[in-house]
Amino acid sequence: MRHFGHIAPEVRRRLFHQEPCEFTADSPARLLSAALGATLYSPATRPQLADDIVKQAGNGVVSMVLCLEDSIDDADVAAGEENLVRQFADLDSRTETEPPLLFIRVRVPEQIPDLVRRLGPSVRLLSGFVLPKFTEERGNPFLEALALAEAESDRRLFAMPVLESPELLYRESRVDTLEGIARAVGKHRDRVLALRLGVTDFCSSYGLRRAPDMTAYDVQVVASVIADVVNMLGRADGSGFTVTGPVWEYFRVPERMFKPQLRQSPFLEVQAVELREKLIEHAMDGLLREISLDQANGLLGKTCIHPSHVLPVHALSVVSHEEFSDAADILRPERGGGGVLRSAYTNKMNEVKPHRAWAERTLLRAEVFGVAGEDVGFVELLTAGIPG
Repeated sequence: MRHFGHIAPEVRRRLFHQEPCEFTADSPARLLSAALGATLYSPATRPQLADDIVKQAGNGVVSMVLCLEDSIDDADVAAGEENLVRQFADLDSRTETEPPLLFIRVRVPEQIPDLVRRLGPSVRLLSGFVLPKFTEERGNPFLEALALAEAESDRRLFAMPVLESPELLYRESRVDTLEGIARAVGKHRDRVLALRLGVTDFCSSYGLRRAPDMTAYDVQVVASVIADVVNMLGRADGSGFTVTGPVWEYFRVPERMFKPQLRQSPFLEVQAVELREKLIEHAMDGLLREISLDQANGLLGKTCIHPSHVLPVHALSVVSHEEFSDAADILRPERGGGGVLRSAYTNKMNEVKPHRAWAERTLLRAEVFGVAGEDVGFVELLTAGIPG
């Protein structure tokens, strides 16, 4: 699979200075953690789940979570498990399509080895599990169950803990909770693919819900948690993990209080005015702004609950030609001693030592999402990626 693999090769060649790389579920964890992109959630109870997975893979989705937790009723858990086993078997019988990276979101640790056994040979399609409301105390049993299931199945299985508990939100317990989470995931570093943020649960603790023209970063009590999670768990010194962006809840906006947040000029330049109007109508201007803020705050990828959100996440994850030029210059072997240089675009200073970690992360993102052509912007990427 590859990002933008659903568009024609000749279109990719026109759009990209460096095309996204190909990868599989067996690729190195460092590559997969960066490649998750827009992780699409789906209730595990959907009767045509295998068909849905194939369809979304054909539209550019590379990672999905099949949810047995908050997205389904408590009474439907057993039926959801049975449906997952059936749908995985159905998917395993299809040889024409490579599915996305597939994860199951469970409720309790015991579900992990139980589901792995019940999946049988089709477990080869499973990349891992999403672990809800993760703290050190609640998370360790999940990670131990995952290690057991991995040993029994002889299959590499990843964990994606969800950081969403009140203990993490409340100021008086936040640091202790983060230290505990760091201990838990540190013991299982090879199995933890990424940490996911449960911002909806954070908001619920205070009876809040962000409006479609506001981002998670406008809700200060939430923004402070994101900052502390990145501070303690997302460091670039080798101790950190990939932290993914929070879910965007909106599909359409019936009425606006504030002006749209998308500039007109990038759309006018490529004759895509109708696309801009459609994005605004479906609250995508708020989503695009939040994706940009995710990246500025050290997050990579995003939880998505609607297929229309996938392409904007991927389009804004592509490395611009300017970013790539700066990163490549900073990491040239002859720059190992440090120093300062003017960017090739002659509009900024590149300071080699302070910018090295940024450059390394940028080149990893460039590997999985590609590098846009010199005159290609996110509007062209959005336009090209829309399914026909």
